[in-house]
Amino acid sequence: MSWLIAIAPVAALIAMAMSLSHALPLAVSLHLDDGAAMPFAISMALNFFTGAAIWLLTRRHKRELSLREGILLVVSVWTGGALFATVPLLLALPELSFTDAYFEAVSGLTATGATVLTGLDHLPPSLNLWRAELQWLGGMGVIVLVVAILPMLGVGGRQISRAEIPGPIKDEQLTPRITQTAKGLWLVYAGLTAACALAYHFAGMSPLDALIHAFTTLSLGGFSSYDASFAHFDSPLLEAIAILFMMLAGINFATHFLVWRTLNLRHYATDTEARYFVLVIAVSVAGISALLLGAGIYDGGWSALRYAAFNIVSVGTTTGYATADYSQWPVFAPLWILFLGTFLSCSGSTGGGIKMMRAMILYRQVYREIKGLAHPHAVNPVKIAGHVVADNVVFAVLGFFFIWVVLLVSMTLLLGWTGLDAMTAFSAVVASLNNIGPGLHRVGPATNFAVLSDFQTWICAFAMLLGRLELFALLVVFTPTFWRK
Repeated sequence: MSWLIAIAPVAALIAMAMSLSHALPLAVSLHLDDGAAMPFAISMALNFFTGAAIWLLTRRHKRELSLREGILLVVSVWTGGALFATVPLLLALPELSFTDAYFEAVSGLTATGATVLTGLDHLPPSLNLWRAELQWLGGMGVIVLVVAILPMLGVGGRQISRAEIPGPIKDEQLTPRITQTAKGLWLVYAGLTAACALAYHFAGMSPLDALIHAFTTLSLGGFSSYDASFAHFDSPLLEAIAILFMMLAGINFATHFLVWRTLNLRHYATDTEARYFVLVIAVSVAGISALLLGAGIYDGGWSALRYAAFNIVSVGTTTGYATADYSQWPVFAPLWILFLGTFLSCSGSTGGGIKMMRAMILYRQVYREIKGLAHPHAVNPVKIAGHVVADNVVFAVLGFFFIWVVLLVSMTLLLGWTGLDAMTAFSAVVASLNNIGPGLHRVGPATNFAVLSDFQTWICAFAMLLGRLELFALLVVFTPTFWRK
């Protein structure tokens, strides 16, 4: 149990830091007198005093964490953080079951955007803000934020960072120290969020709506304060702003950081992953627009382009906003949009899925195998942007993809065994495992996950955690080898 003692003081400090996140919705609740102030006050106190008690009991045991302890801390923070995040929901919405409250909290922290709540338009505004703030905090990872202050606590951050940062290449540093990297990334993240909020407000949103949707746009989470999601605003200008910032959030934040630090936009042009990201979006928008126009879904080319562009970018980047019930479009369109959500986002972005970088490596590995059949003695390394990708990275990506497929099939079959129809089961797992949000059919954009039973809801919540923790970081905890000394 030495690992528990090792991670306890750090987890306790995170709990105390998380208590501060209640301050914003608490202030909004008091200002608007929406009746949710007491739940936030109680939850804030519970977070702080629980963390303080654990820290006082274990503070003498703080030390540099091993890789195993870093992984355990990450898993504990995501699962435990979601548990604490249920408190305001349960207290303010007594009709909400614990299962549904935990699902909502997990969906928030993992920036998935799937919801079991209805009547969002009439929910206390502070609760909608709380849901959005959870997504914002989870967008780049609560751990990455805390890494910036860990050295002051006598605890290093590299092991935690390697367990948390998404993407196949985890050891690149943008600055000489991991703390400076974390601070730089969060500075860019916060700056883009502020810019998005201001743009939303000047385009017509109320200040609170602008903040809520800025939180859920930059986190690519997709929670909205309205049941109709982004369709509530019915504004081409707001949709254009959302598309811009969703695409920015779908690009590697390391690239944004380099642009900001050097004041040179060429880093976007030289980012191969970002170029493919934009190319796939452009081709998809053109193709789906033509399909919608040809099928007579919309009267003119502008309408087809407007709705295709927004929903493709939203679901493709795993945000999950909706301006139309795209499940009613010709069957190819929603399937293609859902497929984009499995890989489109860049590594190092706030999106989910297997990431564009892994998809590029998989494609090049397949090409290498085919080329090897024709030229068996040729040397054909996998290259990205002219650089050779080491075989151990390729093998890691292949292993990741294999586990991803196994989990996708297994959980779809499990949901099917519980009685769900095939399309609902498959799309629910795809949407959860890739942190997309809405699926298709019974969990599509016109409905939500409230139709699921408690057991089905827990399966989807587990899938969301798996997706957010990049599969292996959570699965390895269940292996006997991980616990051997």
